Amino acid sequence: MRAVNQPNDLTRREVLMRGVAGAAGMALLGTPGALALPAQSAPATRAASRAGSVIQIWMWGGPAHLDTFDPKPEAGGDYCGPLNKPIDTNVDGLRIGQLLPLLAKQADKYAVIRSMTHGVNAHETASYLVQTGRQPDRLVYPGVGAVISLFKGYDHGYRGAVAPYIVLTEAQGRFSEVGFLGQRYKPFATGGDPNAQRFAVEGIIAQGITELRQRSRRELLESLETFARATPKTPRTEPFQRSAQDDYDLMFGEARKIFDLSAEKKELRDRYGRNTFGLMARRLVEHGVPYITINYKGWDTHKQHFQTMNRKLPEMDQGMAALLEDLSSRGLLDRTIVWWGGEFGRTPRVQWEPPWNGGRGHHGACFSAVVAGGGFKGGTVVGQSDEHGMNVADRPVSPRDLIASIYTLLGIDPEGVLPNPRGIETRLLPPVEEGAESGGLLREIMAV
Repeated sequence: MRAVNQPNDLTRREVLMRGVAGAAGMALLGTPGALALPAQSAPATRAASRAGSVIQIWMWGGPAHLDTFDPKPEAGGDYCGPLNKPIDTNVDGLRIGQLLPLLAKQADKYAVIRSMTHGVNAHETASYLVQTGRQPDRLVYPGVGAVISLFKGYDHGYRGAVAPYIVLTEAQGRFSEVGFLGQRYKPFATGGDPNAQRFAVEGIIAQGITELRQRSRRELLESLETFARATPKTPRTEPFQRSAQDDYDLMFGEARKIFDLSAEKKELRDRYGRNTFGLMARRLVEHGVPYITINYKGWDTHKQHFQTMNRKLPEMDQGMAALLEDLSSRGLLDRTIVWWGGEFGRTPRVQWEPPWNGGRGHHGACFSAVVAGGGFKGGTVVGQSDEHGMNVADRPVSPRDLIASIYTLLGIDPEGVLPNPRGIETRLLPPVEEGAESGGLLREIMAV
């Protein structure tokens, strides 16, 4: 404890007077100038890596595997309902749901995993399991995005204009994404609507306030900050003085440009579809952001399932197909993993009876995931479900297996150690020798 203020040092009161506004803005985007918990010592990543970024398409609520990437028309109407005409893709022998014609033309770019399993039917627990590879325990472990932010973010040379972990547009909310890693690795949720005339990104764009007015406010504030101008720059004051400037750089500089979709051609925006899907994620990858989550809600279809599918699946088909094509044409897909999936699938047998009236419930025994790019081989299928899609028939894949494969392609050792506040040894993923369910890395679709 310091008893006496040294010359040119700041008191607690002065720190709050000068630095709180700037530091709060920095914390929103997670940049190095933020007032955050001290950086933790992260183990080095492996030297070799195929991928540099991940775009996670998080199907919030759980998508129906039978209506998307594992159709079962032969099972009959009680299982496939009206979606009983799966379509061929550009890969021989691979069929997908009939409402995904654009993705059918891109099947050579992605791998379908039809044997994901964990057996959990509760949203919160299943989300935690799929995002961390772990069953709930005494510690709350970080999700994949926070781990990648640790290994690919500021501690390892990331100097992007925005945070290394971005969520479009709402936080997932099922559990703390950062777990015990702390606020430094928390994702920045943009808020807003990327396809609005003005994408009102939280902390960068203010609704109803023009850029001219924001600049005028800055000039007025600077004219009133006599204390800031009078404060000598020292190693102790410099971070606070820098943080305010960094805030303004975010509002008027490179970050603002990154989030400005008006820079894209109308034809490309139309190809993605006028929704929150895809295009913004591609722009973030171009700017080197290591982890982007598209939090894609609307898949918890207990009632009126097929009415929802007729609306949501064409939207997903357009956005995801455009994303894969766009990444590929720009030479980005080889270095970018695209990961599609939710916390579980939906019950294969349709619940026709009241009150569901044609709904699908939660189903963690068997579901699908899709991966593309970054070293995953396209045009391939892993595993198999049984004739009704109820259970895994071949090659069970646990969330741990998929996450470990993603880490490996990113050059992160899945057996590595995570720092934690208790000082106990914790691994990135639960060890197999301690009973973790695992069928091993997905080497059959990994180009390593």
